[in-house]
Amino acid sequence: MASMLELRTPGYNPYAVKYSPYYDSRLAVAAAANYGIIGNGRLFVVGLGPAGIQIERAFDTNDALYDLAWSEINENQVVVATGDGSLKLFDISAGDFPVMNFTEHKREAFSVCWNPVAKDSFLSSSWDGTVKIWSPSRPASLRTLPVGNCVYSAAFSPQNPAIVSCVSSDSHIRIFDLRTPVSAKYHLTTVIAAHAPPQPPPLPPQPQGQIPVMPPAAVLSTGQTYAGAVPAELLTHDWNKYRETVLAAAGVDRLIRCFDIRNPNGGPIAVLPGHDYAVRRLAWSPHASDVLASASYDMTVRVWSDGSMLAQPPPPPDAPQVIPVGTQLGVMNRHAEFATGVDWCLFGTGGWLASAGWDQRVLVWDAHTLLRG
Repeated sequence: MASMLELRTPGYNPYAVKYSPYYDSRLAVAAAANYGIIGNGRLFVVGLGPAGIQIERAFDTNDALYDLAWSEINENQVVVATGDGSLKLFDISAGDFPVMNFTEHKREAFSVCWNPVAKDSFLSSSWDGTVKIWSPSRPASLRTLPVGNCVYSAAFSPQNPAIVSCVSSDSHIRIFDLRTPVSAKYHLTTVIAAHAPPQPPPLPPQPQGQIPVMPPAAVLSTGQTYAGAVPAELLTHDWNKYRETVLAAAGVDRLIRCFDIRNPNGGPIAVLPGHDYAVRRLAWSPHASDVLASASYDMTVRVWSDGSMLAQPPPPPDAPQVIPVGTQLGVMNRHAEFATGVDWCLFGTGGWLASAGWDQRVLVWDAHTLLRG
């Protein structure tokens, strides 16, 4: 692959990489010593320039870093999730210590996400089974959303500042609407069993004595019957940036599934098979509504189309539900250990990606080159 830049993070294994929402030449990397099992963490702020890719700042923490998010209101601030459960807000134009600490989680904090619409808050998820919403100017959380299982990933909707989603170890996707009363299941509005087969619509009333005819099982566009799968941990998810009700989720069972939250019992609207081991990170493209990237423990980063841009003929009335199988557009296999992070650049021609892996490397590359070759 011709267009690729490489940065080493000696002694630290990256868990996440994120492009700045302000500059196409700045990234941040959350990393941990000893693969995050024991030891400290380090936040790298990375710049792209004529000399290539270089570390501009580094901030050390007492525990591993598992995720990060750039502030949407201050171009110099980054919040990180740490192994001791705390969240730390760093200002890269200030000193070496965090400007704010947030310490309510009881176990490892595993994901953070800044609200991209309201911009005045961010959220975190933790192995303690909660999602918390914070203001960057207050040490106490604004709200706590109980989940009850290890929450690996949580996110704000990119279209609606009141919608929060998360995926957890019980293989369910949960959607919270902060506009609902807190007494109504702590804002929980939708639960999707990611590995369950599609549930058919209710049968119409049948004449007395007539045996109802059950609809046929859903099938994949490749012809196989889709009967769901054994529940497995969901490790990652991401919202589509153009279709406000669509998100993708993946985890231990290697299959990427896309869902429409308007039909929580309808099963996936697309599936993307291909990874050989668990999928650790998903990122929908900010430039195309049908394209997403995935990073996996099989040491690859893959670019996909979910097939939503292809015209689908309407099915016959009695035909089974057909679930499209997406297309793998390309594979980047330059990592030599688990690929744990991937992110798209918001600027330019829409093809630049950054990926990170436990091989202590951050790679910045042009997906257009990948697709051609």
